[in-house]
Amino acid sequence: MKLISTLSDPFLAKEIFDVTITQPSFRHSYSSFLVLILKLGCSKHFSLVDDLLVHLKSDQYQVTPTLFSYLIKIYVEVDLLEKALNVFYKMLEFNIKPLPRHLNHILELIISYCNFIMPTFDLFKTTHKYGVFPNTKSYNILMCAFCLNGDLSIAYKLFNKMFERDVMSDAESHRILMQGLCRKSQVNRAVDLLKAMLYKGFILDSLSYTTLLNSLCRKKKLKEAYKLFCRMKIKGCNVDIVHYNTVILGFCRKGRAMDTIKVFPQPLQRKKSYQLLRNFGFQDNFKRDINSVVLVYTTATLAVATANCLTVITFFLVMLL
Repeated sequence: MKLISTLSDPFLAKEIFDVTITQPSFRHSYSSFLVLILKLGCSKHFSLVDDLLVHLKSDQYQVTPTLFSYLIKIYVEVDLLEKALNVFYKMLEFNIKPLPRHLNHILELIISYCNFIMPTFDLFKTTHKYGVFPNTKSYNILMCAFCLNGDLSIAYKLFNKMFERDVMSDAESHRILMQGLCRKSQVNRAVDLLKAMLYKGFILDSLSYTTLLNSLCRKKKLKEAYKLFCRMKIKGCNVDIVHYNTVILGFCRKGRAMDTIKVFPQPLQRKKSYQLLRNFGFQDNFKRDINSVVLVYTTATLAVATANCLTVITFFLVMLL
């Protein structure tokens, strides 16, 4: 095995392997097979890999799942997706029952190929026949793939199927579906999903809040966006400058720049920002100017929230010049 592992030429390694195997009473270790199969696989000599797998099976070696995990990765790297999928069935041929993590490994590597989503989904649907039961991560991987591919209806069916199969959804499950709904501009359903998620005690991450806020603002549902923004602060979420700017930009796009005053984090900042806008003489008939100015000023204010107000005003004046 040591000699085979040190050789860089896979053909030479295979030749030495074949010579030694003909010696009387000699039997290669499983580790030798594993090393040689990986060498041949990485050099794309897949027919030789298949021959060695046949040899392993006929000589009844105790094969480990590690071999198949490596093979899946090798096949995917060279776009042999069909062979990668068939590794699942190859494991069964060796009397190895795939675990959910083995299934997830296949799904994660293959599902990014848009033209191979349905064959992967077909594999997913047959796993129960072999006593392999997908877990929450399995469903999340597929839901994410279908959402990104625009097949929201299938993603929703998978989400509902989790409950039928007694598979517990998690925060990731809801986040994936919520972002998929937002991409399809189905904001009302996304908000309903958020409510269900919060009711179940799940915590939404910052990116999901940003996605939902942005979708609400683009749909001009500013009241709902502001309510969600306030709920974030009440719930103790980490409200950052992206969230502030998302809501403020939503108001500005609708020509309601002066309403952004209420979004500012501190009463003092609200007062100063309002006075500043008034002092510069911006009125409602200059909505376009207000919109651009407020967004610039917001970024400045939030970035220097602990600085002297004069610094903020100076920054604001520079931006106007």
